[in-house]
Amino acid sequence: MYELCPETPADTPEVEALLDLCFAPGRTALSSYRLRDGVAPVGPLCLMLRGDFGALMGAIRYWPVRVAGRPVLLLGPVAVHPTTQGEGLGALLMRESLTRAAEMGWQRVMLVGDLPYYQRFGFWNLEGVEMPPPTNPDRVLGLELVPGAWAGITGTVERETGESAPGQREMRREGGAGLAPPDHSA
Repeated sequence: MYELCPETPADTPEVEALLDLCFAPGRTALSSYRLRDGVAPVGPLCLMLRGDFGALMGAIRYWPVRVAGRPVLLLGPVAVHPTTQGEGLGALLMRESLTRAAEMGWQRVMLVGDLPYYQRFGFWNLEGVEMPPPTNPDRVLGLELVPGAWAGITGTVERETGESAPGQREMRREGGAGLAPPDHSA
């Protein structure tokens, strides 16, 4: 039995330890980490799965970025403890967090990953969207939470500075904070 709960600042060391366990050394040197540096995650979408006795079994995080000046959710990392891989926990984290993102009003999501895994959630290769180097363009994937949300959006993925995000506000939640989705009326 697993409990789905939001990540809080107190959970950060434990989540980081899980990420270190699941990913290769030097993971923080990847281009996606440069986009996250100094940017608050989207708190309501950063979820964890705890197992028996409160052990951390999985985690997923999201970060705000921009492509062509438009707001985009950068999904990742998502990690599942090696002892529970293959049990569908990663899929549970993906589906629950993507549902919540849509409910919050986000329109588009992107990630860097393997298409054969993420395609089952609706992701496809994003052509014309460039992650900072070195990133294999075949691993840049996108998902529309609103039909047509990626139409005509191409360019370099940029850090969200908050300066170019009119309508965004700090969202406070029990145990965490993050950016709310942008005002889409503009």
